[in-house]
Amino acid sequence: MAAAHPALFDPPTGATLVPGGATFRVWAPRAKAVYVSGDFNDWKQNASCQLRPIGGGHWAGFIPGLKDGDRYLFYIDGPGSAGYKRDPRARLLSFQPHFPQAHCVLRDPARFPWHAAGFRPAVFPDLIVYQLHVGTYSISPGNDDGGFLDVALRVPYLATLGVTAIELLPVQEFETRFSLGYNGTDFYSPENQYAVAANEKLQRYFDQINSVLDLAGQPGYSGIEVLRGSDSQLRALIDVCHIYGIAVLFDVVYNHAGGDFDDNSLWFLDRMPEGDNNDSLYFTDQGWAGGLVFAYWNQDVRQFLIDNAKFLYEEYRIDGLRFDEVSVMDRFGGWQTCQSLTDTLRAAKPEAIQIAEYWPVNEWVVKSTFAGGAGFDAAWQNSLRIAVRNALAAASAGASGRVSMDGIASAIQYSGFEDHWRAVQSVEDHDRVYAGRDPRIARLGDSSNSRSWFARSRSRVAMGLLLTSPGIPMIFMGQEFLEDKQWNDTPDPANLISWASLEGGDQVMADFLRFTRELIGVRRSQPALRGEDCRVTHVHNDNRVLVFHRWIEGIGRDVMVVVSLADRNWYGYRIGFPAAGRWLEVFNSDVYDNWVNPIAAGNGGAVEADGPPLHGLTSSAALTIPANGFVIFARDQGN
Repeated sequence: MAAAHPALFDPPTGATLVPGGATFRVWAPRAKAVYVSGDFNDWKQNASCQLRPIGGGHWAGFIPGLKDGDRYLFYIDGPGSAGYKRDPRARLLSFQPHFPQAHCVLRDPARFPWHAAGFRPAVFPDLIVYQLHVGTYSISPGNDDGGFLDVALRVPYLATLGVTAIELLPVQEFETRFSLGYNGTDFYSPENQYAVAANEKLQRYFDQINSVLDLAGQPGYSGIEVLRGSDSQLRALIDVCHIYGIAVLFDVVYNHAGGDFDDNSLWFLDRMPEGDNNDSLYFTDQGWAGGLVFAYWNQDVRQFLIDNAKFLYEEYRIDGLRFDEVSVMDRFGGWQTCQSLTDTLRAAKPEAIQIAEYWPVNEWVVKSTFAGGAGFDAAWQNSLRIAVRNALAAASAGASGRVSMDGIASAIQYSGFEDHWRAVQSVEDHDRVYAGRDPRIARLGDSSNSRSWFARSRSRVAMGLLLTSPGIPMIFMGQEFLEDKQWNDTPDPANLISWASLEGGDQVMADFLRFTRELIGVRRSQPALRGEDCRVTHVHNDNRVLVFHRWIEGIGRDVMVVVSLADRNWYGYRIGFPAAGRWLEVFNSDVYDNWVNPIAAGNGGAVEADGPPLHGLTSSAALTIPANGFVIFARDQGN
């Protein structure tokens, strides 16, 4: 059998490099025998590489002489068949054209030279999340799809935009060539399709990434080998983000795995006779999204998922997780798994946010596990998205359209959670604006012409509501510069983000990008826009006007947000203010149409609140409100 080693008293599950070689451990409770095979033994199965049963259905062993980069597979002799299986916890997979199956690769997690050891993410209420799909976000010429290094080259752009976190759609290995990422099978290994392998291409990326590091005043990587492999390139993306002050969140799928399973996957890992998926070890016979739901009742399955999340925290230094369809986990008995997961992760890294997707919205998802909740920090909320999209669709019908500003007011006022910041808000996301589903905001604003004034101005209102309402705002890739095309995980040129137009001088896109960037700047400079206190003070459906008040209890720093979806300017429109005196017009969306808009409807930079009480507030002022626009007023601190 495989040699004994001190590390085998309690070896980590998976493959772990230790002095002198590597330990291996795998959970295969019904296997008759388990071997480790690789280049080191010409892929044989014999006593020298056979693992020992160590109890609880686990097998372990030590193979001397192994090093970083060596390839291996488990060979499992089970009740139904015998053959190779990938390590479910393999840190990296290798695909060779002359081999029928992917191989696992031994990796030393300490091999990557991180820069930003002292980075800390923004506190949760200060997060502004930017959601993107690695394969389609940015694609260099000559590549089939985008990769981790392509995203890394866009990090200076994202830093200038002002977002404080990016959320990557799932990046673990999946079976198909192109994918949204929600059909993963190898949870510990980053997708190889997102990696640059060819030396000539990798050298170009190496030089470009080092230029990005130099731009931030940081030393470049020492050699091209630092970036070899999808795991290293993903680490480089995270490293660059941290250097530029941006947190990284991973989207993970713990409600199911797969869509397809090959014979070497974790499906029927201990090689029971295939048939009833309840015998497949990790899964039940219940399907979801084309895959199989995990067997949450089994402690080893629960531990596999918890360990995966901890692994991402520890070895990739990520700053939080977004958990796909926690409602499905709950439906199939996974509530306790969620509780164990969130408690473990909070103890390991309390500054890392845990975001749940749960439909319908359920306040117990963000309650503490002590109180019986699932223990997540925040959860997706859809009320603002639905209200804003409904209002834009109604407004696009023209003057006769019945626009429910009440619906928007309700979504702003009531998050469904005790703490407003726990609601992650969006008006576009990967699910809604995927090809064949909902239109992007620009086309919703004007279905006949996504570049018209109606489309531009209504899109500014949608972004304005997202960035001034309570909660954590989330922007979907391209939304910041008025991308009007639905996206697709297949990187067809017809579905790619319009970088060429933006960088080629498209004025409409450039103006909208400036608008978004400066509005994010206002959110970051005005504490009230990131705080808890919010009160809708005026709603008028016929006028299509909405006003809400933001402030910080005990401090003030009051802000008034005035929004209109009317196709006409309002002049002398009186609204209430919470205090008399001078209020600065710190933002006016109309300025950004044909920047600088020579006919912008505004208030000359400030108003004087010297009128009588109105809308339940102590004073009032007459305003100019731009058509399909919004203005933000902040109390003059010199008052």
